[in-house]
Amino acid sequence: MQKHWLYILLFLPIFLLAQNASVKVEVKGVVKDETSGKTLTSVHVVNVNAVKGTITDEKGNFEIVAEVNDTLHFSYIGYQSLRVRVTNDWVKNKIAEIKLTSKAVALEEVVVSRYNLTGYLQIDAVNIPVAENYRYDIQGLKYGYEAGQSSPNAINKTLGSIFNPADALYNLFGKKPRELKKLKDAKKDDSVRLLLESKFDRETIAVLLGIDKNEIPEILQRCNYSETFIKTANDLQILDAISDCYEEYKVLKKRSS
Repeated sequence: MQKHWLYILLFLPIFLLAQNASVKVEVKGVVKDETSGKTLTSVHVVNVNAVKGTITDEKGNFEIVAEVNDTLHFSYIGYQSLRVRVTNDWVKNKIAEIKLTSKAVALEEVVVSRYNLTGYLQIDAVNIPVAENYRYDIQGLKYGYEAGQSSPNAINKTLGSIFNPADALYNLFGKKPRELKKLKDAKKDDSVRLLLESKFDRETIAVLLGIDKNEIPEILQRCNYSETFIKTANDLQILDAISDCYEEYKVLKKRSS
């Protein structure tokens, strides 16, 4: 009997610590410029684990619900993004000071190509290249597939990609159900949705899904989205495209099995 009490006394602190670590609490903080110490307004703060977001107020303050070991992603135009882990000390002290580093933006030289126009509309309309995007509908599916080329093999490439059992999208996310759930959760939170709608750098998407942002264009190419869409769509549209592509792939895979 004494041994049982000894085990309880030994493991009770560990059990209580584990219980406390999983409790959701509201952590607070203030975001500042690392060099000047000036507080930063409207910094986007996203809890990557919970897929919840907020922004800093006019004094640089923010509040967000989190658990110990959750990762908070801070992003602000003109500053390097930062990921910070929520620690026991932060939960205990309730507030933390976050410092962002500004980044230099170098504008690359833009070369504008000229078209040799003749002045005749009928001729110029034919000679000026136009990027055409095609999206093929598949019976039984809510959405279609877009192909960014007009070659005769475009439809074959489209169907070949989505019916390929080794499709990169399935291989990438097939074993990550939690990350796939984030695709839907991201659109439910107003702050996260508005953040994605205003961004074009794919950074937040990559952080949420736990992938390298350089993989995103490849994923979309395998889903047969055009180069125009990949380059011009905002992050929310990209998130929708990845989500739709995966859902369609699951339907096709289920029907073929």
